[in-house]
Amino acid sequence: MLLSVVIPLFNEEEAFPLMLKRLQATLDQLEEGIRQEIVFINDGSNDATGRLLGEAAQKDTRIKAVHFSRNFGHQAAVTAGLDIASGDAVVVMDADLQDPPELLPQMIEKFREGYDIVSPQRISREGETWFKKVTAQAFYSLMKTGVDKRLASQVGDFRLYSRAAVLGMRGLRERHRFLRGMVAWLGLKEALVPFQRSARVAGETKYPLWKMVRFAWTAITSSSALPLRITSFAGLISMLGGFIYLGYILYVTFVTQTTVPGWSSLASLQVLFNGTILLAIGLVGDYLARVYEEAKDRPLYVVDKTSNLAELPQVEGALWLPERKNPSDVRRVA
Repeated sequence: MLLSVVIPLFNEEEAFPLMLKRLQATLDQLEEGIRQEIVFINDGSNDATGRLLGEAAQKDTRIKAVHFSRNFGHQAAVTAGLDIASGDAVVVMDADLQDPPELLPQMIEKFREGYDIVSPQRISREGETWFKKVTAQAFYSLMKTGVDKRLASQVGDFRLYSRAAVLGMRGLRERHRFLRGMVAWLGLKEALVPFQRSARVAGETKYPLWKMVRFAWTAITSSSALPLRITSFAGLISMLGGFIYLGYILYVTFVTQTTVPGWSSLASLQVLFNGTILLAIGLVGDYLARVYEEAKDRPLYVVDKTSNLAELPQVEGALWLPERKNPSDVRRVA
């Protein structure tokens, strides 16, 4: 059995040595017969992460290092790791040790029981503010009830994939990626493993509030037309309100005959209806922009250089620039 561990990196110079030490110790304690590879994706780091990764790859042949030409985002980095990993089981985890490597033996045990997806589920979130916890719970509730009921609550991208699941994920190449939703869409047999999530071991979070909001919006719009349906519902409510107000106008005109032009009510209705219309146009524009970006069919990521990688994977939507010794080295997998 070959076990692959995929870890995206972005400016993790402080956490990387600590994480690598714990990961290597955990892998060394696995039972005999489990071969291992560690696939690191350097997602355009601008600190010492790339240098530390290169040094680690020279010392440990299990390490395969892939360096992006720039920052393409966490979801693209995980996608590249799944493209490259060749294991019978592939574990995706973050580098900040909030995803504990010590959970690997338990995940492997579930995999051997026949599960295609093994998902650690957070039962506590140390080191996070009440605001982060409340908004995270609200996000999972919204996604589960309004987008896909198969989405597991409090489960991130820390997962084990079987080979069948990896091949399934490779077949989904949309640009605006929400991997948790894609896993749920596949509908494969999934096991949940509860764990206590620790605080980040070092460095700063790579998902501040504005990034979390953008990620949540991408998750919703890439997985569902829910915002458009909500807008349609809001438009229906506004239209019903307009008909009710029309009834009131007819009443005061023909029954009470006390019609006095009211600029406040008129202005309020204008704001309500125009706001609804502009919101609907904006949502349609956002979806149209996503269709436009998908139609351009650009690669999901660009690889600048690699370490300990014997051959390039045959996957769609990846641009490789290995070593760049001559123009013929530039290759896009179509």
